[in-house]
Amino acid sequence: MSEILKNHIKKFVKISEEEFEEILTFFTVRPVSKKENLLQEGQVCKYHYFVLKGLLRKFYINEKGIEQTTEFAIETWWMTDNIAYEHRLPTEFYIQSVEKSEILCITQDNQEKLLGNFPVMERYFRFVYQRAYAAAQMRVKYLFSLSKEEFYFELLRKHPEFVQRVPQYLIASFLGFTPEYLSEIRKRSVS
Repeated sequence: MSEILKNHIKKFVKISEEEFEEILTFFTVRPVSKKENLLQEGQVCKYHYFVLKGLLRKFYINEKGIEQTTEFAIETWWMTDNIAYEHRLPTEFYIQSVEKSEILCITQDNQEKLLGNFPVMERYFRFVYQRAYAAAQMRVKYLFSLSKEEFYFELLRKHPEFVQRVPQYLIASFLGFTPEYLSEIRKRSVS
């Protein structure tokens, strides 16, 4: 499983086998059950998660008591509540596994030590954050410029395997509408 992280790091920076073995010591491996909460609202966010296998989602509970999914993470994607993690604050989010998963966890202290010992990892994390920021920018653009239906079809066009893997009610939560409305859209598209 550690090969997954190594290959991901090597997409962005050069590291030796010996360096990678040392880098790995800053992480802990954690198996996660389906629907297990890794983080709950009100908890201090202590970890940054790297998905080796499985699927995570980040969500909050809105004023109507409805879960609003803001982000997903599949294999080779990172997830945390960045503000709460960086500042060691209680979070306003939940992070939950959608499938049985296996993840790597790193604390902020360990991440700081990792970056101090391996400056090349600063470059790696810069690429990770740049890509995450770019994805967030596109999501905001789609929210403001596309209809809900167009947003769904854009997601389906760009990530068909992802849309088929994630339960329909979570796709609806991510797109900001009800599962029933998503069901209507899907029916119309096959007619």
